Amino acid sequence: MAAGKDLTSGRARRAMKIGGLASQVGSSYLWTSLRRPFLASSRYERELLDTHLKNARRIVEGSKQLRGAFMKLIQMLSTRADLLPGEALDILKATQSSVPPMDYPLIAKQIKREFSKTPEQLFASFEHEAFAAASLGQVHRARLKSGEEVAVKIQYPGVDATVEQDLGNLKLLLRTLQAIAGDIMRQKIDTKTIFTELAERLREEIDYVTEARNIAEFNRLLGGDREILLPRVIKELSSRRVLTMTYIDGYRLGDVFGTETDAKLRAWVARKYYCLLWRQILEFGVLHTDPQPGNYLVTYHPKLGILDFGSVRHFSEPVRKASLHLAQAIIAGDDRAMAAALVKLGYLDRAQEPAPMVKIIYMLFEPVITDRPYHPDEFDAIGKASAVGEIAFEHKLYKSPRHSIFLLRALIGLDGIMKGLGAKMNYAALFRECVRHAAKARGAD
Repeated sequence: MAAGKDLTSGRARRAMKIGGLASQVGSSYLWTSLRRPFLASSRYERELLDTHLKNARRIVEGSKQLRGAFMKLIQMLSTRADLLPGEALDILKATQSSVPPMDYPLIAKQIKREFSKTPEQLFASFEHEAFAAASLGQVHRARLKSGEEVAVKIQYPGVDATVEQDLGNLKLLLRTLQAIAGDIMRQKIDTKTIFTELAERLREEIDYVTEARNIAEFNRLLGGDREILLPRVIKELSSRRVLTMTYIDGYRLGDVFGTETDAKLRAWVARKYYCLLWRQILEFGVLHTDPQPGNYLVTYHPKLGILDFGSVRHFSEPVRKASLHLAQAIIAGDDRAMAAALVKLGYLDRAQEPAPMVKIIYMLFEPVITDRPYHPDEFDAIGKASAVGEIAFEHKLYKSPRHSIFLLRALIGLDGIMKGLGAKMNYAALFRECVRHAAKARGAD
């Protein structure tokens, strides 16, 4: 889609595009499946992987053309190792990179619709060129009449009008992927639960009033942490489709990745991000679930800055408490307590044999039970996902509670960021510290 066009143009075209995409994906898998009896096992595996990769590229290309809600939904799906293999998910993750910004006249018109004034009337200065652009909107630097620098996030015109249509179209694509997961990857997927959670998060992300509340909440929760830097909302210049925040300057988290960056700085960032994530899960029950490196900054102090609070998951108190109990059981190696926590979290029924699920937990939490300096690259995420899938299939472990969907996204993001930073440290000791801090903060043992 050209940058200058409104997202609402051609709603029938969007439906045809997504419907055609689902049809192409489904047909290619059907053809590969029909050829299976005539191919040697190794040849079939190669053809299947090639089909996965081709379809991932089709999905990425379709999402980039349509932008908006559908692209955001594909970003959310890019962490689902149960729907596609790791190589294909790596292609889907391309949707997380920046997209070309929309033309300034469209953005200026959107601001005028919200406030009945042009950017030039509202701000002392407003940069016409966006410094960041994503699936749902783009961000411009500006200066308030008081002289304060701000970042102005503007939702693309027409995004909200396409959301419900794109959600309906997503159901078709999910049904196709569900059939693929069942017939080819031997996975049983609850697409209804996935769809419900994706829909809820997406509807929240297009409402900047909700995002403003999230920013205020994180300022309250993390206000005492002097190593965290958060934006502050300028209420009088914010609305449902425009969000004006104080500007935070620093390096993008991705710029700190790699051995060319000072090892002490990378270790500091790794420790800070790691502890921040577990604090959200175990202490607050409020989680920033969009772990793209572009949503975090490292300032010169150093401090860790957090950006973009559109995707935030609130967990119920029973879920938060059970998560803490699970973490404590992992540290203690207490299989019985682990099983009880997994039942409370909805991963197991009371009548189920817990041993296979407990085995999965030990596999997935290898870095936090390996009590020695551990390099993130030692954790083979793709290999673990494959092994977990085999155990789940064998023992019919198909329960996937709603709260787990975006938690999984955050944990996969944690693995990617730790690998990017490449800091070798004792993550088991760090995890124990995080769990003790959460238990103390909540008054629990």
